[in-house]
Amino acid sequence: MILDTPSLYFRAFYGVPESVTAPDGMPINAVRGVIDMIASLVREHSPGELAACMDADWRPAFRVAAIPSYKAHRVAAEGGEEVPDTLSPQVPVIEQVLDAAGIARVEAAGYEADDVIGTLTARASGPVDIVTGDRDLFQLVDDARPVRVLYTVRGIKNIQPVDETVVAERYGIPGRSYADFAVLRGDPSDGLPGVAGIGEKTAASLITRFGSLEALLKAADDESAESGLTRGQRSKLAAARDYLAVAPAVVQVVLDVPLPELAEPARLTLPAEPRDREALEALSTRYGLSGPLKRLSDALSWSA
Repeated sequence: MILDTPSLYFRAFYGVPESVTAPDGMPINAVRGVIDMIASLVREHSPGELAACMDADWRPAFRVAAIPSYKAHRVAAEGGEEVPDTLSPQVPVIEQVLDAAGIARVEAAGYEADDVIGTLTARASGPVDIVTGDRDLFQLVDDARPVRVLYTVRGIKNIQPVDETVVAERYGIPGRSYADFAVLRGDPSDGLPGVAGIGEKTAASLITRFGSLEALLKAADDESAESGLTRGQRSKLAAARDYLAVAPAVVQVVLDVPLPELAEPARLTLPAEPRDREALEALSTRYGLSGPLKRLSDALSWSA
């Protein structure tokens, strides 16, 4: 089981009331939500290995160089990611809890959590569950292995399993084609313009008909009637050639990120006991986390 930790703490922040606070009054809703989600996931799915992936770089230079608008609208005045004031102080607490509990926290310099997730998925020898609220990771679903996404629809309680069948039913595309579809359609939430004049339905139709973005662009270069494209569609694709040349490398998750030794399978096994029980108890006391940490302890079958 691989956790898209930034996605989860944003979901938890907006899904648990800010009135949930530590003894000193600090909002702790995201921390409690993430701990409870992990406990629930472990209890319900019994994974043999667990990795909490982080953003070492939420807006990597290689993606910005390709498409400067990539996540540009989410850049804060001081240059970092725009994060709610009451969420920012909770992120280090989440990291401290994960570390003290002994849950592997994995990141790689210059890459997003998505890329770490993609690499761990590619390396895995057995079934994989990816827990995220980010549709971009639908590109990793693979029924043959199997790899599926446990999609946090809203809040932290409503989780929908997504496999190739779900992707096909929801978007009208082959189950493994989400990345090509996303390139054509674009994604305003990530600052990806897509191809002007080609919306979601047309993008789905084109990817389904041609099978891949590569085959579609090859057909766009063929001006004969047999190409299967209208003059208008060919014109729109031609106008977006510069974008289409670089967008796949931005949209596609990297599958070969150099990961630290912590990401080796033996390091990802669920902790049989806390890595640092004293630190975990101190965090529990300081932030009022006794309930969530008790539920996590029970899910992991830790002895008292």
